[in-house]
Amino acid sequence: MAMIYLQKKRKQRLEEGHPWVFRSEIERVEGEIVPGRLARIHTHTGQFLAAGYYNPASQIAVRVVSYEPLEEMNRDFFIRRLQQCKDHRERFLPDARSFRLVYGEADLLPGLIVDKFEDVLVVQILTLGMEEAKEALLDALIEVMRPAGIYERSDVPVRELEGLTQRKGLLYGECPRYVTIRENGLLLEVDIEQGQKTGYFFDQRENRAALAPLMKNWGKRSGIELREKVLDDGTVKRVPVNKSGAEVTFPYWDGATVLECFSHTGSFTLHACAYGAKKVTCLDISEHAVETAKRNVELNGFEDRVEFVVADAFDYLREQSRGLDLRRERAQADRRKVDTSVPLANKGRTWDVVILDPPAFAKSRSAVEGAVRGYKDINLHGMKLVNEGGYLVTASCSYHMRPELFLETVHAAAVDAGKTLRLIEFRSAGKDHPRILGVEEGNYLKFAIFEVRGRR
Repeated sequence: MAMIYLQKKRKQRLEEGHPWVFRSEIERVEGEIVPGRLARIHTHTGQFLAAGYYNPASQIAVRVVSYEPLEEMNRDFFIRRLQQCKDHRERFLPDARSFRLVYGEADLLPGLIVDKFEDVLVVQILTLGMEEAKEALLDALIEVMRPAGIYERSDVPVRELEGLTQRKGLLYGECPRYVTIRENGLLLEVDIEQGQKTGYFFDQRENRAALAPLMKNWGKRSGIELREKVLDDGTVKRVPVNKSGAEVTFPYWDGATVLECFSHTGSFTLHACAYGAKKVTCLDISEHAVETAKRNVELNGFEDRVEFVVADAFDYLREQSRGLDLRRERAQADRRKVDTSVPLANKGRTWDVVILDPPAFAKSRSAVEGAVRGYKDINLHGMKLVNEGGYLVTASCSYHMRPELFLETVHAAAVDAGKTLRLIEFRSAGKDHPRILGVEEGNYLKFAIFEVRGRR
């Protein structure tokens, strides 16, 4: 087996648990090294550090798969690793039948993503090393997981950096295009062929459940309160009554009004409804995404509480924000001259809870400056549309948008909007997306819940 010796003057990332070796860190290679195959990694003095697969075409020349000597990534190797992955998910997600089974470097299987959707596995192979070991990997997946089918979604541009072409299609068994999964008790239809990435984002599972406390206790704002009512049989029951003293029969009278932007499959919308929301506006720029969200809403019987909007979230938030400013101006018409010729239509709406879960704005370090502007823009207009004392739920999945920078950006938006934000929760990815300490690339997801109050 080839031996890779690292330079003396390098940052000792490998010793600190980081599983990558960059080309610039390699001093020399001894023996015949085959792209995509394993090599042993040593310090400049010859001390063994790890085994990893090599690709000279990539800036990340070596990706570690073992900290003990390893001769081959064969079927037995993958069975051991996959069983460890399965055991972890079953421990922390004991009731889940759908989850991320393999999360790349965090599971010591770099370049590999495997999502389990009920009895179907969706595989994403991102690197040459994993591509070379594909046959052994598939045999092990079948042995450990016993799936009905395995579908490949390696149709991502990052493969081209490894000298690979994009690919998708059936690998084993039978895979329906649409698979219905259950998350937090809710039904969701996943499009494994045309959906984003592998079809669904499991990383927000626990974060979606964090909406529960935000969805109730809003009735009092509308003048609704519980009063005792004597029934015909003489028993006393507490019923909701409005300002006029009439009993309120709508079952979700105490629920929040919610706006979800960048809805994708409508997963946050579903959770909002499940936890008692009164009305949800579900918005995405993609008609395909909105149609998927509609089917998911129907699957769970929430049609009467959800409205769907196909629109660019940036434009929609700005329009509602401008409409809100115009309404405030018109409210002062008795004190100063105001132009009332501009029709407001449905602009200037507000909600109790606004949810922003956009795609990654910064996919490289050079894109961070533009991403900051984007995140500030949506959060500034989003928080303007939150009713006083309501909540802004906001997320970023851009790795290059570091957690502290994300919070700074949201705070800068709050200053410009004249709002005070109180941080209630700050979370990251779920338990099926573990992170190795010291590998900052795995710390990509930021999820925050803020209470919003005005300062003006």
